[in-house]
Amino acid sequence: MSTDIHGGIEFRHPGVDTEYYDGEPWVAAMDLWPLYDETDYAAFGCLFGVRNYAGFPPLAPARGLPVDLSTGMRSQLDPSVAAGHLYGATWVSWAELASMDLATGPDQFTGRLTWRTKSLPSIVHQQFVSDPWPSEALSAVGVPPADLHNAKERVDWMTDEVTCTYEPLTVGAVLGPGTHWPHVFAVMKALAGRFGDDGVRLVVAFD
Repeated sequence: MSTDIHGGIEFRHPGVDTEYYDGEPWVAAMDLWPLYDETDYAAFGCLFGVRNYAGFPPLAPARGLPVDLSTGMRSQLDPSVAAGHLYGATWVSWAELASMDLATGPDQFTGRLTWRTKSLPSIVHQQFVSDPWPSEALSAVGVPPADLHNAKERVDWMTDEVTCTYEPLTVGAVLGPGTHWPHVFAVMKALAGRFGDDGVRLVVAFD
């Protein structure tokens, strides 16, 4: 069964700790799903330690739901987390996301290899690879393009039998262009321009 992500973006109200504001400290700004609608375990592992098969050092694993969670996010997440329908609840601030080292990768693997057979029914295979590639990966896709281990972005190629994709396993690769994460980060960055880097956070849980 696949794992999906749920949650949304909050900001800290600028009136907190003033005499004139008596509302809740954090306000729900936007649900996650219009911005992010993918299932990518490398990204989930990199950010939150969920399905972390690639072995990234996760940025914000298993912190739980914030005690000052907004009413909007609490109504969406808290009942399902409490009932055990969602797990891995956590949160991460824009300050933390903005300071990530995009060149960081897991210790064991250098990339993610995906290949699809051309014959019907077409079957998709995926494998994390180290350098040098393991023999089973080479036997499946043949000799890869030259100097692929130095690739900084996705590389596609074909053989007579399969279509292949290699993606480097770095923070910048799994969260960057070609994924939905730049949409999430753009909204968080815009809100941070008003409410500060520590005043914007993403709260998530997984099914």
